[in-house]
Amino acid sequence: MSRISPRSPIIFSQSTLLRKPPPTEKKLECTLEELCYGCVKQIMTSRDVIINGITEQQGEMVNITVKPGWKKGTRITFEGKGDERPGYQPADLIFLIDEKPHLFFEREDDNLVYKAEIPLAQALGGCAISVPLLEGERMSLSFDIVLYPGYVKIIKGQGMPTAKEIGKRGDLRIKFLINFPMSLSPEQRFDASSILKDCSYLDFL
Repeated sequence: MSRISPRSPIIFSQSTLLRKPPPTEKKLECTLEELCYGCVKQIMTSRDVIINGITEQQGEMVNITVKPGWKKGTRITFEGKGDERPGYQPADLIFLIDEKPHLFFEREDDNLVYKAEIPLAQALGGCAISVPLLEGERMSLSFDIVLYPGYVKIIKGQGMPTAKEIGKRGDLRIKFLINFPMSLSPEQRFDASSILKDCSYLDFL
């Protein structure tokens, strides 16, 4: 709770009497790589300014330091750098972080999700896959287990940085999508049924 001392003078200025308009908001698109490792973006902005009572457009370059781990919706505020209107204080300029779609990954909080598609034969008989990493390298993984639809392999520490904990990263979650054959011959269907009829199954319900 704030207090005003009886001896403290109360000073009114023109700026304290002016209302502040809603902020000017702009979208700032970033790649997952930029949000992972950080970067500096130079953005040319334009705003309405009042010069000698006349409203004019004015351009200005602003530098934004994107920090590792920032997420979609992160707000960067430049106070008083928005549009000017007669009778109001200058508006604030706010940039909202937005994530560009990635070729391989989807982001879930601090984790990255990669969807690996494999044919049914490899899901049942074992397989080796090559998984991309955000750094640009690839990781080879081998599986000798049955990979069912929705199976997830977790690679620790290969996700996005945790903004509030320096040095900590989320995980890479590899989700398997199983491609089933479009058709089988009667002989193939009989053989498959004979092989699989006595297997144990997962209950997804």
